[in-house]
This record gives sequence, C-alpha cells and structure tokens, in this order.
Amino acid sequence: MFARLASQRLLEIRLAFRQSAQAYRSFSTALNYHIDSSDNNPDLPWEFSQANKEKVKQILSHYPSNYKQSAVIPLLDLAQQQQGGWLPVSAMNAVAKVIEVAPIRVYEVATFYSMFNRSKVGKYHLLVCGTTPCMIRGSREIEEALLKHLGVKRNEVTKDGLFSVGEMECMGCCVNAPMITVADYLNGSEGYTYDYYEDVSPQRVVEIVEMLRRGEKPPPGTQNPKRIKSGPEGGNTTLLSDPKPPPCRDLDAC
Repeated sequence: MFARLASQRLLEIRLAFRQSAQAYRSFSTALNYHIDSSDNNPDLPWEFSQANKEKVKQILSHYPSNYKQSAVIPLLDLAQQQQGGWLPVSAMNAVAKVIEVAPIRVYEVATFYSMFNRSKVGKYHLLVCGTTPCMIRGSREIEEALLKHLGVKRNEVTKDGLFSVGEMECMGCCVNAPMITVADYLNGSEGYTYDYYEDVSPQRVVEIVEMLRRGEKPPPGTQNPKRIKSGPEGGNTTLLSDPKPPPCRDLDAC
C-alpha cells in the first residue's frame, strides 16, 4: 500500500517537473523569435520623432564615426521610450539603418537584454526584483499582491493599458530589499522616468499603484519611514563622527 502511494506520488512529481520545464522552454524560446502581427511587422513605418532625431545626433556624437554600432543600446532605449515602453521590429530596423548595420545585429542586442520589451507593456511597467536577497525578503508575495490587485498575469497589460508587471534580476539595492522599479512611459521619451521603490511590502506596492493611477508621483527610494536612504532603522550606531586622520602623511614612516 505504502509503496503504491509513493510510486504514484513520484509519478505526479515527474509530470509536474516535465510540464514546468516545457513551460519554461516555451517562455524562453518566445523571448528569442518574432512573429509578424498587425501591429508589429517590418512593413509598418517607424521613425524617430523630430525631437528624438536631435537626441540621436547627440548620442552618435559620443562615438567615432566608424563605430556607430556602439550606440545600439542607447538608441534602442530611446526608441523604446518613444514607442511607450516596447520595441516593434520596425523600430529595431530603424535603429539598424541609423547605425548602418544589418538588422540582425540589432535583433541580437534586443533579444539579449531583458530591459528591452518586444511586446507591449503598460504605461507604468512595474518590475519586481526576483534575486535572492529580495526573494528572501518577500519579493514573491509582493509580485502576487501586484498581480492580484491588477487582475493580470506576469507580463500582461491591464485592460486600461496603464499597468503591467514583470520580473527583473538584481537591481543593486540588496541592502534595501525587497524592491520594485517603475518605468514610467506615460508621456513617452519626454517624460520618461525609471524610479526605484525600496523596502516595500505587499500593502505598500498596492498603495504605489493607486497613487500612480491617480496621477500622483510616489516618493522614490526607501519606503520605510524609519530609514534614511540605506542607513539602518533608527540611525547609525557606528561611524558617528569623522575618522581620525593618520598621525603623519608618510604612512610608511609612522
């Protein structure tokens, strides 16, 4: 009896892992290929706005004329801002034309870096840090709170087009874990911001969403009122004064 139950449970676990692996493979493959659609195909015209054409010139001026391709990342970023948070294939082709390379060279960059979105995102794209320090501090619960409150799955856009939720790997604020970032594409490249919100809780991220919905700007940085930036709660307990200088300038002679 026990052996039969154990065998059945082992089979269930194997099936679960097999389905999970297939899902992950499917998702990972989806990040690396393009299928034409009515709103994303190479036949759709796309060009930088007049204001952004000036920014393109400024970006290119940072590189030697024979190394234009080095500007691919900042130009893709600018195109994504103009497009409202995502990169259609026609925008990538436009960037390839500017830097005078084959389009595949731009596709390689756009598919490699997770900061480039090749499908539509919300005007406010919320990214939850999922790396170990944030995960230990509750990032899964934060993502669940956002998805439940907005009524979407990861990488889906709300019906009003305002919000989407994704995951980003380490964003460098481990001391203030857990954290999210909000990429604000509401006003395109002219008003684009990318703000960190640290020391968040499931309740606080929902409050941030509602503030954004009302057109308010939540204060970025730590959301813990007991902390100043990345300092400890209640203030410093060490390094309370300037360190003493060495007794003489020639340290080897001291």
